[in-house]
Amino acid sequence: MGRAERRAIHGWIVLDKPLGLTSTAAVARVRRLTGAAKIGHGGTLDPLATGILPIALGEATKTVGFAMTGAKTYRMRIAWGEERSTDDREGVVTATSAVRPAPADIEAVLPRFVGEILQVPPAFSAIKVAGRRSYALARAHAAGAGEAPPPLAARPARVDAIRSLDPGASREEAEFEVECGKGVYMRSLARDLARALGTCGHVAALRRTRVGPFDLSQAVRFDPDDPPTAGNSADPENSLDTMGDLCHKPPLIAHLLPVATALDDIPALALTEAEAERLRHGIAVAPGSADMVRRLAALDDGTVASAFQGERLVALVEIRDGAIRPVRVMNL
Repeated sequence: MGRAERRAIHGWIVLDKPLGLTSTAAVARVRRLTGAAKIGHGGTLDPLATGILPIALGEATKTVGFAMTGAKTYRMRIAWGEERSTDDREGVVTATSAVRPAPADIEAVLPRFVGEILQVPPAFSAIKVAGRRSYALARAHAAGAGEAPPPLAARPARVDAIRSLDPGASREEAEFEVECGKGVYMRSLARDLARALGTCGHVAALRRTRVGPFDLSQAVRFDPDDPPTAGNSADPENSLDTMGDLCHKPPLIAHLLPVATALDDIPALALTEAEAERLRHGIAVAPGSADMVRRLAALDDGTVASAFQGERLVALVEIRDGAIRPVRVMNL
């Protein structure tokens, strides 16, 4: 579909990203299938990871930042005994250990990785080193075309919970569910958890099951022949390969979530028609009712909120000096 044929489609599609596909390639495929004029995603997934990739269409791209900062949930399987260059099964083995942690030892060490922690990101990550991506330097070194990238500095990360799933099911692997904030590297977590247990380890499988308000119950897949996953039926209508047709049919509504879905965690303000019109023109609004004055008084200066006229999202706004100031106006 040519650029001139692109359509104004606004909302979120929650993709259950398949194994082996990059996030960029997934976005490109959704663009082709939907014909959306504007598109982006909320939170990159590695090719070897599967699961929730929220894709923003049209005016939803203005809310991507809120999706990316939302809490996330992962299911991670760690293979014990080998540390790898990429900290997942794609890399070459860099260290080995005969130690296999007991379930009791795993449970005992997990609390050390909950809360505000420091993580050294994987060498194969998108962090820039002297203007170049760390993964580019690491790949060049692996191919014999450059020096090893310098060690990356530790970064703060927030892990809300780690739970061991089916402890003792296997001595060679263990599965975990992790709830965390933005910027947590699951590969680093697997590497560091293994080291704390006196062994080596890497991510054998990774699946993201939630990003902020988005979860598998809302997700669609690319291939109707894929086995159904949690929250999905085997019905081809639930596949993105049918999206091109669905764009012209009412069933698309079942897959396209409202733009405001990503804004569930921020305050919402109800506007009058006159207030909404001012915001649409980029003009700050002074609260006109006693109820609005009370609501704004309960919010800190600098708070970002969503502003609605009825059910229609008008703008993302900032509360500043007792007024409502437009940050991103929605063309809906």
